Amino acid sequence: MCGVFGVYNSKTPAEDTFYGLYSLQHRGQEAAGIVVADYGEDKKKTIYRQHKAMGLVAEVFKDEKLFDKLHGHAAIGHNRYSTTGASKSTNNIQPFSLIYRSGNLAIAHNGNLTNARALRKELTEKGVIFQASSDTEVIPHLAALSPENEPIHQIYHALRQVQGAFSIVILANDQLIAARDPYGVRPLALGKKVDPDTGEASFYIASETCAFDILSVEYLRDVEPGEILLIDRVSTRTHKPKSLYLPPSKRKARCIFEYVYFARPDSTIFQNSVDKIRRNLGKNLARESTVQQSNEDKHLIVASVPDSSNTAALGFVRESNKINRPARFEHGLIRNHYVGRTFIQPGKASREIKVRSKYNIIRGVLQNRQIILIDDSIVRGTTARMLIKLIREANPKEIHLHISSPPITNPCFYGMDFPTKGQLLTNLFIGAASEQEEVESIRQYIGVDSLKYLSLQGLLNSVPQFDHETCSYCTACFTGDYPIKIEDATTDKEENDV
Repeated sequence: MCGVFGVYNSKTPAEDTFYGLYSLQHRGQEAAGIVVADYGEDKKKTIYRQHKAMGLVAEVFKDEKLFDKLHGHAAIGHNRYSTTGASKSTNNIQPFSLIYRSGNLAIAHNGNLTNARALRKELTEKGVIFQASSDTEVIPHLAALSPENEPIHQIYHALRQVQGAFSIVILANDQLIAARDPYGVRPLALGKKVDPDTGEASFYIASETCAFDILSVEYLRDVEPGEILLIDRVSTRTHKPKSLYLPPSKRKARCIFEYVYFARPDSTIFQNSVDKIRRNLGKNLARESTVQQSNEDKHLIVASVPDSSNTAALGFVRESNKINRPARFEHGLIRNHYVGRTFIQPGKASREIKVRSKYNIIRGVLQNRQIILIDDSIVRGTTARMLIKLIREANPKEIHLHISSPPITNPCFYGMDFPTKGQLLTNLFIGAASEQEEVESIRQYIGVDSLKYLSLQGLLNSVPQFDHETCSYCTACFTGDYPIKIEDATTDKEENDV
């Protein structure tokens, strides 16, 4: 999972992109980069300038003098979170940029291409030299080899050949291009700001709308599944970007896990409020819960694993009180916001080490209480097991762990870090005779008094459907139903083993 951002017709494109990436920091914490396009002195030849490095956005761009060098009229940026390609390699930091027969090209990508291995082999046999191991790099090389003359048509030709999930921003000479795969797996939004003096529009592209808020940008709409959006000088005057479309897919497959965990609650993705969806997840989890308060307690104490589960916990409490099961939300855990998400820290060892530095318990809230702990998911189980051990130190009466999604049983090949089946906690108990026995084994492993997952139907009931489709989401990590073929797909762990 990564964060992408783009801006066109801004007087401060690098600064705008910095703040956009800063708002999207939750989508990737390994590296960050910005490429800026400048018209040049003669206004005919576009010049690209860039800066990228390992680290958080504020660390990579801590030198304010960098922005004096990164001047221009348009920019794209990227927060890296590795799912393919070695995570520690600086060669894999995006945006990627190159000079080819039609000029300059730079690209930033969120998602995973499932046929990258075959395309890479084909391109290598044609003499293409790759600088990185990331799947993203095949796109600009395909565009460079396209028989088309215009960059927008070269990009179209390239994207016709790739399969998988992609939400991308591209600088092509003095144009900004945004594109989304026909399945619409990853979110991508379009925003606008109008200069009150000139009446011209500045356009913005971002993985999530929270990146618009920091810049006071108006959210217009999502980039549609299969849409290739062209923003150029004409667009700034007419306020209308141009669009062309890839051949449509038979279904849409928006990643449902974006709602469960990854997106910020203040964002709108897939045309819906993340906050509202997470409240629905909590409400449906409350309806499926069977835990009742003990005779000596007036309320169930509901605590969340901050921050991604906070909203689901609020929905759980509200619905629980509606169905006459009194519950009260309490802050039982305090999160240290200066420690990154344990879920996206590369490597098992660092994930374990950071749990205690990331969470503190409030003993007075937890001690001798019957606790319902709300979390959004269990992936590897490392964090959950250590977190429960930490909470036990406060001597609660009982811990009932409620998960606002179904068990994750399959790897993701579309951009989430569930890279191999063997790394998933559910794989440890795959031989269980029934789903109930599997959940019981996981309960014992984590060390809670009870464990409740939201059902798949409860999950689907929490999200709106589109176009009257029976299912317009990708649920592959829960069901194994992969909407895009994966026989050639690679994962980060597989790539590093090659």
